[in-house]
Amino acid sequence: MTGNIDRKPFSKEEFDSALVGRFAAWASERTGRPLPDYPALWQWSVDEQEDFWRAVWDYFDVRASTPFERVLGSSDMPGAQWLVGARLNYADQVLRHAGRPGPAVVSIAEDGTRRELSWDGLAAAVSGFAATLRGIGVRPGDRVVGYLTNSIEPIVAFLGTAAVGAVWAGVGPDYGVSAAADRFAQLEPSVLVAVTGYQFNGTVYDRRDEVAQLAKRLGAGVPVVVVSRAGLEFDPESVDGPVLEWDAAVSGAAGPQSTEQVPADHPLWVLFSSGTTGVPKGIVHGHGGILLAHMAALSLQLAAEPGSVFFWYTTTNWMMWNLSVSALLTGASVVTYEGSPGYPTMDRLWEIVETERVTTFGTSPGHLQYSVNAGLHPARDHDLSSLTQIGVTGSPLAPHLHGWVAANVGEGLPLVSTSGGTDVCAGFVGWAPGMPIYPGEIAAAALGVAVDSFDSSGRPVVDQVGELVVTRPMPSMPVAFWNDPDGARYQDAYFGVYPGVWRHGDWLTHTSRGTYVIHGRSDATLNRAGVRIGSADLYAVVEAMPQVTEAMVLGVELPKAEYWMPMFLVLAPGASLSEELITEIRRRLRESASPRHVPDEFFEVTALPHTRTGKKLEVPLKRILQGASPDEVLSLDAVDRPELVDFYVRLAAGRLDAQKRKA
Repeated sequence: MTGNIDRKPFSKEEFDSALVGRFAAWASERTGRPLPDYPALWQWSVDEQEDFWRAVWDYFDVRASTPFERVLGSSDMPGAQWLVGARLNYADQVLRHAGRPGPAVVSIAEDGTRRELSWDGLAAAVSGFAATLRGIGVRPGDRVVGYLTNSIEPIVAFLGTAAVGAVWAGVGPDYGVSAAADRFAQLEPSVLVAVTGYQFNGTVYDRRDEVAQLAKRLGAGVPVVVVSRAGLEFDPESVDGPVLEWDAAVSGAAGPQSTEQVPADHPLWVLFSSGTTGVPKGIVHGHGGILLAHMAALSLQLAAEPGSVFFWYTTTNWMMWNLSVSALLTGASVVTYEGSPGYPTMDRLWEIVETERVTTFGTSPGHLQYSVNAGLHPARDHDLSSLTQIGVTGSPLAPHLHGWVAANVGEGLPLVSTSGGTDVCAGFVGWAPGMPIYPGEIAAAALGVAVDSFDSSGRPVVDQVGELVVTRPMPSMPVAFWNDPDGARYQDAYFGVYPGVWRHGDWLTHTSRGTYVIHGRSDATLNRAGVRIGSADLYAVVEAMPQVTEAMVLGVELPKAEYWMPMFLVLAPGASLSEELITEIRRRLRESASPRHVPDEFFEVTALPHTRTGKKLEVPLKRILQGASPDEVLSLDAVDRPELVDFYVRLAAGRLDAQKRKA
């Protein structure tokens, strides 16, 4: 694992020739403001937000039946108003590409099945599904939910839902019934779109019973649109409501139908928080804000445009699925994969990059590390000449992976680390063509994002760890939380620490050379393989077992892109942490939530430490297991049983000693 890991220097030629440079030149001529490089473009984007976002709207010719009166009506946070007066529909920006040559979507299954949908075929399927929804009685503002794999069907279902002005929400079929219902039931959906099964890591999972149970949990008579997989046919008698097969659902239109024109802040989709502290919060994003943010992020930062091929390994559970679908806004082709990244070998994703001539490949630090451990040499074994950049997100990117990519994927190929959040369905920090890259650091703030690092007093800090904050509104900030009529939960989630300033919950260092370093979550959200997981989902399963009195799980980011997820158990009298109990816990978590929810190790403890208000000390204990001193991360006076913290200090020290001996 050798290769140059020195920084990739700034390239004026690369910036000027890329779409971001062409946009900057156009905007400079339009405004008279010099925009010779990315830092100048970013500064303009945050200093003159209305001018910048108006330029994005005009340059990409965003479709709207009624133009906006103002780009930004109110700049208060929360409560910023974007594209005031506009009426539009997200789907129009995708459907405008009908007639374009080449595929819109290529879907690859784990068993090798490849399906392709042209731009005309996509438009026809979306029109058909929208007509079916209208026929069922779905109206603007109603909800349609998907229990689907990362394939063609959720893309068509989402776009058809958006076209009628309804609201989309989705999770993958690896979620158990309870985890899915916790998210969907609060939306009171009008339609469930669900897959009968899926294949992962060589095993076919039959989800027909789960679909039937989920449909019942969502309310009597909810229509179910069934996507059949692996020859698993759904029994219509297993649910109370009507059942419609997918092929029939996308054939519901006699011809093209108009999209519902809605205000810019009309709900487009609902994403869900991790559920760390209870029932997952429904995060609502609007048509207009997502359109603006995703056009800028995908076109100007990630170089998506007509003729490019965008492939980001994700699942429908994660906001990266939503961002990947938005690559269609730009006219780029989108590749989806439903399966394990390591089946039949760890070479699987690199094989797809080659065969589909991918230009932008998105993955996680974990996948890159698995590739290292497997001894892969993608550039030797595949033609990767189409690849222009590798995007990485989900967790911090270890510096040594830059060297591996340089030596084994492509010398000089940009390895682009980005960081954002489900909350804004976009990035806060990232990269753009031409920008220098320093291993272990993120190159720049995203366009239009006034990101900073604050200390506990709300002062900006440089070259030291602080809280990631955003000091000016972003178009893709949520328009609301679901079932939060007075906005109190929204206010508390992001603006309770620094009034009027968005606090995201990440530890961030803003370096003196303008780069950024993400140190992981400053809250208790788990983040395995780039997918956010709520600890509450695990507790709901494990603490329901009679052998368990209380449980705590931690997600610990470690050096070299490693992630450790231990669970600590307080057992009921007479119970022991036997192999049988561990096996049963793993089985229940896998079936009730997902395989990602299964911890790496289990420890029996006499009791768990809490705050004096009864909250588990997840964040401080995570920091201790990462090597922090207890004095740095918590006040023992605020702990109900301070002596219990010593166990985690000893555990961290023991692991460190073991690592030193191993080295």
